[in-house]
Amino acid sequence: MTTAERTEAERTTGSTGPSEDLAPLSPLAVPAARADGCPFDPAPAVERARREEPVTRATLWDGSTCWLVTRHQDVREVLGDPRFSADAARPGFPFLTAGGRVLATSKPTFIRQDDPEHARLRRMLTADFMVKKMEAMRPEVQRLADDLLDRMTAGRNAADLVAEFALPLPSLVICLLLGVPYDDHEFFQDRSRLLLSLRSTAEEVRTAQADLQRYLSRLAAAKQREPDDGIVSRLVARGELDFEEIASMGRLLLIAGHETTANMTALSTLALLRNPGQLARLREDPSLIKGAVEELLRYLTIVHNGLPRIATEDVTLGGRTIRAGEGVLCTLNSANRDEGVFPGGDTLDVGRDARRHVAFGFGVHQCLGQPLARVELQIAVETLLRRLPDLRLDIPFEDVPFRHDMGIYGVHALPVAW
Repeated sequence: MTTAERTEAERTTGSTGPSEDLAPLSPLAVPAARADGCPFDPAPAVERARREEPVTRATLWDGSTCWLVTRHQDVREVLGDPRFSADAARPGFPFLTAGGRVLATSKPTFIRQDDPEHARLRRMLTADFMVKKMEAMRPEVQRLADDLLDRMTAGRNAADLVAEFALPLPSLVICLLLGVPYDDHEFFQDRSRLLLSLRSTAEEVRTAQADLQRYLSRLAAAKQREPDDGIVSRLVARGELDFEEIASMGRLLLIAGHETTANMTALSTLALLRNPGQLARLREDPSLIKGAVEELLRYLTIVHNGLPRIATEDVTLGGRTIRAGEGVLCTLNSANRDEGVFPGGDTLDVGRDARRHVAFGFGVHQCLGQPLARVELQIAVETLLRRLPDLRLDIPFEDVPFRHDMGIYGVHALPVAW
């Protein structure tokens, strides 16, 4: 059955099981390993599942099982359906590691809660990340980007793009928004790495989380004495949350606000360097930048191991019955390569209309900070291409240290020259 025929069958029946000429797949071990040949692509086993058995079984680190959902429409259905809960405290909720279980269940943030509590807490931050407000930050973000590149390029022609541009830029911006001193960036970046590492033990995660909680609780207390215009200070002034609750919310924003954009910036740069034709198109026509960022978000999808949910009642999806109490992992990177939605999805095309991608999730839990991420990525990519016309990779591509060991994909370092 061709992709077009399968898509038409799904449109007619509303669901599909495995192809009739293929045996059911064995449960996949997740996280699944990416391909050696192209580290931008999803794991081959996950890609095969999307083509042959888009709702399939998966085995987790502790021997428990869950459902793996790999197709674009099915992922959107799960993430948009209130019968699939984001509450990590529910028995059967899928975790990728022991450390991930600690992170999700100890002092959980609103991304691991359901409505109405999720909506109540999220509403406290909605105004801070509105599109209009983020667009108004463009001059400041541009200034920071230019300052970083001035320092990076002063008197030399090579540097680590992660350490000197991709990581500092979103870190500076989120510190500015939250009211967190940037002088403390090494502390919170180190703790963030421990929290997001797939290799961290439960105890390492517990300790790193406690360190950040203490730091942000003390910061909240300091803002009560000396308020400013930052988000932490405004949460304190509302009087609805105690310092520990504010610290949990601040921890989420601080980590998500720098780790995700930093890795998207570095990985996007590398992907463009590996696709010189697409890089040339962007340099020749900067008006493509906004659309190109959406395509890079789709093509790279750094939340690569899946968004977890748990069924609260029996649900039929893709010809399978997911029982109440069974966990689900929605693989965003596979959904974003779905040929039925993005023809030629395994190729990078900066002219593609990629707006239906699910790189930021979908439904009520869709990423709150996406307007900020878009502004930062658009400025970062455009500024790099404009100011460094001879930008190139400074090590063999095979030696690039990809973040296979992290919950947020990217590269640990990116040595470049110009």
